[in-house]
Amino acid sequence: MSSAAAGPSPAELRARAVAMQPALAERVTEADRLRRVPDANIAAMRDAGFFRMLQPARWGGLEVDPQVFYDVQMTVGAACASTAWVLGVLGVHAWQLALFPLAAQEEVWGEDPGTLISSSYAPTGKVTREPGGFLLSGRWSFSSGCDHAQWAFLGGLVPPPAGEAGPPEMRTFLVPRKDWRIDDNWHVMGLKGTGSKDVVVDGAFIPEHRTHKLIDGFKRRSPGNEVNPAPLFKLPFGQVFVRSVSTTAIGIAQGALDAYRKNTASRIAASDGAKVALDPSAQTVAARAHGVIEDLKTQLHRNFEEMLAQVKAGEDLPLERRLKFRVDSSMAVVRSAEVVDALFTESGGRAVFDGSLLQRAFLDVHTARAHYANNPEKPARNLGGVLLGQKNTDYFV
Repeated sequence: MSSAAAGPSPAELRARAVAMQPALAERVTEADRLRRVPDANIAAMRDAGFFRMLQPARWGGLEVDPQVFYDVQMTVGAACASTAWVLGVLGVHAWQLALFPLAAQEEVWGEDPGTLISSSYAPTGKVTREPGGFLLSGRWSFSSGCDHAQWAFLGGLVPPPAGEAGPPEMRTFLVPRKDWRIDDNWHVMGLKGTGSKDVVVDGAFIPEHRTHKLIDGFKRRSPGNEVNPAPLFKLPFGQVFVRSVSTTAIGIAQGALDAYRKNTASRIAASDGAKVALDPSAQTVAARAHGVIEDLKTQLHRNFEEMLAQVKAGEDLPLERRLKFRVDSSMAVVRSAEVVDALFTESGGRAVFDGSLLQRAFLDVHTARAHYANNPEKPARNLGGVLLGQKNTDYFV
C-alpha cells in the first residue's frame, strides 16, 4: 500500500487539463485510426494524476471532490471526446474499487496503484454459484478503454442460493486480464477512439471478495467504506457513475462552441460577401450555446455540492433528490446534443466535410447520447412515478 502524498491542487489539475488540450487535439485523427485512445494520451493523463483523482488516499489517490474530476473531463472532452470518455470511465472505476472489500483492493493496487480497470455493467453473462464465489461466463459489450486495462468490472445477476426463493441480485464482478479476451468489433460513427469493444469470458472463477452488490452502492454501505471513510466514498454509486458517461457531452458542446466562434469570427458568406459574425442568427446561436453550457456546468456542481454537504453532515440523501439528479445527468447529454446540432446547422456546408470539428462534435455527441445511461426516458418516468406516489424502480441512483 502506498502512503498518501500531497498531490496537485484542484486548480493545478484543471490547469494541467487546459495545457494538455493542444496535444490531445493533434492526436484525434490518430485515435480514430487506432479505434482506441493513443498510448501517449493515457501516459499524459497518468502523469497529470487524472486517473488518481477519485482513488483512495491510502493507495496514493488524491480524493478530490467529483466536481474537479468532471471539470477535468469536460476540458479534455473539448479537445478529444474519446479521450475524455475513457478518462471518465477508467477514472471512476478507481472510485468503485474503493467500495470493494480490502482484499480486492490489495489484489489490484498492491503492486501497482496505477492499475486501470475497464467495465461493462449490463448483466449479459451467466453467473453460477460455486463454493467461495461464482463462475462467470459470457460476452459483455461497450468496454471502453479495455485495451489499456489490466482488470474489468463486469455486471451479472446472481441467482439466489439453492433452495431459496427470490429475485436475482445485481453485482459487479472484478475480473483479471488473464480471464478475459477482447473481441475487436468497435466500428462506429463517433467516439471511435474509445475502443469500446466486447469482452469475452470463458468460465472464470470469481471469489466472493471480488464482487460488489448494487444494493450496497445504493444504500451507501459498501464493504470498502470501512477502510475508505472519506465523504467522497459515501456518495451513491449510481450518481458518480452516470456523470462519468454524460459529462463528456458537455465537453463536446464546449469544443463545438470554441470551433464555431473561431470559424465564424472571420467567416465571409459565399452568397453575398457579408461578414457572418454580424448576422443576428449567428450571434444568437452562439449566445444560446454559451448559456446552456454554463447552465449544465453549474447544475453538475450544484448537485454534487448538495450531496457532499449532506454526506459530511451525516444526513441521508432524499430519494426524490437522487432521482432528480439522475435525470439531470441524462438531460445534460440531450441538451449538449441540441447545442451541437444548432452550431452544426448554423455553420453551413463546410461543416459536413471530413475533418470539420463541427462534424466530429455532431457524430461524437450523438454517439454519447446512445449510451443507455444517457437516455432520460426511464429515469424521468421513474422520478415522475415517485412524485405521484409510486415505488422507485431504479437503484442505480
